[in-house]
Amino acid sequence: MGGESKVFTLADVSKHNTAKDCWLVIHGKVYDVTKFLEDHPGGDEVLLSSTGKDATDDFEDVGHSSSATSMMNEFYVGDIDSATIPNKVKYTPPKQPHYNQDKTPEFVIKLLQFLIPLFILGLAVGIRFYTKS
Repeated sequence: MGGESKVFTLADVSKHNTAKDCWLVIHGKVYDVTKFLEDHPGGDEVLLSSTGKDATDDFEDVGHSSSATSMMNEFYVGDIDSATIPNKVKYTPPKQPHYNQDKTPEFVIKLLQFLIPLFILGLAVGIRFYTKS
């Protein structure tokens, strides 16, 4: 890894996305993993599915061993221009209004939630009282 390292854009790296030519971006570095595809314990599809993007999260989610991490040095081809990697956008779902199909006012719903169980309890006590006699 000595000397000047080459800097690639994500568009450059994205062109290398086949089983005969496979490059990955992990931790800001570019790796040519073509020769490793057949030997990868997870299979070549795992690596091929991570091409054309920053595969750092994919790499970290698996929990690779320190020997796997050190093995990466032999596949290193350069660095990635971080300005060419799109920012991750955190998805926030839109606010959903409370669904009230028949447009019943909230206080009526809360009142009914209190009165209906009270009515059922009173009915049970009444039945118990009249059937006991």
